[in-house]
Amino acid sequence: MTERKRILTGIRPTGALHLGHYAGALENWVRLQKEYNCYFLIADYQVSDYADDITRVREAVWEVALDWLAVGLDPEGSHFVIESLVPEHAELATWLGWFLPVAMLERNPTLKAEMEAMENPDDPNAERKSVPVAFYNYPVMQVANILMPRAHLVPVGDDQLPHIELTRETARRFNHRFKEVFPEPEALLGRVPRLVGTDGNAKMSKSKSNAIFLKDDAKTVTQSVMSMYTPRMNRTDPGDPEITPAFMYHDAFNPNRDEVEDLKERYRKGAVGDVEVKQKLAVALNTFLEPIRDRRAQYASNMRYVREALEHGSIRGRAIARETMEMVRDALDLNYLGKY
Repeated sequence: MTERKRILTGIRPTGALHLGHYAGALENWVRLQKEYNCYFLIADYQVSDYADDITRVREAVWEVALDWLAVGLDPEGSHFVIESLVPEHAELATWLGWFLPVAMLERNPTLKAEMEAMENPDDPNAERKSVPVAFYNYPVMQVANILMPRAHLVPVGDDQLPHIELTRETARRFNHRFKEVFPEPEALLGRVPRLVGTDGNAKMSKSKSNAIFLKDDAKTVTQSVMSMYTPRMNRTDPGDPEITPAFMYHDAFNPNRDEVEDLKERYRKGAVGDVEVKQKLAVALNTFLEPIRDRRAQYASNMRYVREALEHGSIRGRAIARETMEMVRDALDLNYLGKY
């Protein structure tokens, strides 16, 4: 029987997951787990403020695992892996770091943006931070994460595409110079590559307080929706649904397409108010989130199952990591003790 192709994808544990994570990634993951051998990674090595609040990172690992289970990821058929429980990730990143020029990392727009945000936060009262050494290493670590299970496909949001190209280039360099070890993974974008924040910001983010979380209760969701940014000044102004956050959410989460198209048509004519648009969006979002919230609560009452899912997945993740590192050491001719 032919082994299924492998997927590696993951999330940094910075807190509970939001609708942007679902639309850009999780929805795809749930579908793909039936077709591929999936490794879902909690990338705890890569949290930029690790040194500031290790306790929060540890708690976020559980939050991520609960959200994964709540949306339908199945640890019986896939593997939930905690990065730091597989030390081979750090080992592979160390070796790969010797073959990646700094210039390649500096071209990565995501890395540049995150470094800029760290050094020059939007909030003028926020503390400016110096960039830690580990931050420069994390793109290399992401490459190692993807190559470790010898993944063929990586589901990502559009902001992660530069990381995939860096991974493909690294695989080509290694395979050409040494031995054929790594497949060149393909990127797969979600149905909604990027969901804007409720404030109209280009990206939903916990730090910007513009996110709707999968675990939010119905009242919180409704309040978030009703406070969404709207580009119109008056109810009777003709509007453009394509640049209005509420309609972007309708398109992503409201299955009643007739209702959505009716709202859009009236919005373009200035014949519907933002309140009605948002009220119907709140209903759609709460209908979508209700079963997710219920499943999350069930898993939260059985944390032993959650722990076992992470433990078993990490054990499997380490097993394939050991296979990969044997191949890497052989390619690099590093099996010193086997020569004498």
